[in-house]
Amino acid sequence: MSNTAEISRDNPSCFLFLIDQSGSMEDEISIGSEVQQLANGVADSINMWLQELSIKCAKSEGVRDYYHVGVLGYGNDIASGFNGALAGRDLIPISEIADNPARLDERSKKVPDGAGGIVEQSVRIPVWFEPVAEGGTPMCRAAGEAKRVLEGWIDEHPDSFPPTVIHITDGESTDGNPTSRLQELTDLSTSDGSVMLFNIHLSAKKSAEPVSFSDSPDDLPDAYSKMLFETASPLTPTMRALAKEHGFETSEDSHCFVLNGDLVLLVQAIDIGTRPSNVQMEGASGESEEFDDDDDAADIDDETSEDSEWSGDDENPR
Repeated sequence: MSNTAEISRDNPSCFLFLIDQSGSMEDEISIGSEVQQLANGVADSINMWLQELSIKCAKSEGVRDYYHVGVLGYGNDIASGFNGALAGRDLIPISEIADNPARLDERSKKVPDGAGGIVEQSVRIPVWFEPVAEGGTPMCRAAGEAKRVLEGWIDEHPDSFPPTVIHITDGESTDGNPTSRLQELTDLSTSDGSVMLFNIHLSAKKSAEPVSFSDSPDDLPDAYSKMLFETASPLTPTMRALAKEHGFETSEDSHCFVLNGDLVLLVQAIDIGTRPSNVQMEGASGESEEFDDDDDAADIDDETSEDSEWSGDDENPR
């Protein structure tokens, strides 16, 4: 049976984000009452996820390296998306990521004032990944680079829980048909199973009809969307349970695939693809302990929310 390996500091797993940074990522998309560029929304989502994963991997002695994480952007160039001290690196232990944000961004958030009202509070948010939107969509070359990165990591961690690739794009490839290159990612495997590939297509068009975790390509609008569906991995039973938590109906044939998504759907899909529910990880004394949202990381999360200092030429085809 696959996908059963324990995730521990001695046997970590990894996540690799493959991010479209082409010029069309400048298109604006609505999120609630606000409007922002696709590139900004994607960057915010990844930075938020990196912060949350750092917190969830934190124990009393520090952040434990249960995961290595990479962000690979493709547009004018194909390169690591990390900035600052982590610039140019591929897959990085989560403890190093937690310790090395490129900067802290000042934001405001609304919080209860203790007297039944709401006030705005200034918070400092760690930033590792900056928004970029320029150039074409060299998806074939980007998938080839992702394969190179994962091959090296798997060689060093042959018995790990399989890596997960989160591929986020808003348009079609400009350097050829990427089908075989994306399939080569899921052909990679550890002794515990094949690499998981999420294909998440974003759209800034209000008229675009979103499709989430489809179980068949038959009703998809074109060859491009069918390619994204067919190269994406099937949802695992754990992912299907998480999708249900978010209100999605899935079946045994559902794939890790989103079409015409908005930024809310992006965050939901990232959660489904990366949340380590039901994964057992090594405790401080060597015993296995469950990694979940009710762990002592929740206490750290509460403390962090109070103390805002961080320590630790393509077009959208829709």
